[in-house]
Amino acid sequence: MTSNGMALNTVATSALAAGGLLGGFAVARKTENRQLGGAVLAAAGVACTVSWNASSGPKVAGALLATYLVGFGASHPLSKKIGAWPAVGSVAAATAAASVVLMRE
Repeated sequence: MTSNGMALNTVATSALAAGGLLGGFAVARKTENRQLGGAVLAAAGVACTVSWNASSGPKVAGALLATYLVGFGASHPLSKKIGAWPAVGSVAAATAAASVVLMRE
């Protein structure tokens, strides 16, 4: 546990979730290869889901995986309104926040 009582795993998994969304987009944009970006997104999603399931059970893991996937999907129409990076950053932050809230022990 950290000094404020939050498990280090909670912070790490939340950061990984945000990093998967941001990293997947960055890889896709930099390489111009959407499939490679999708592979980064998927790998982070799988790792997060395993961690979420181990620490909080299948219901929370399922809800957080849904949040991750909906965030990915929502970033596309949102990018038309606020720009690509702000959209991805917004959904990454929301996903990380949901992970911290739902993983609390």
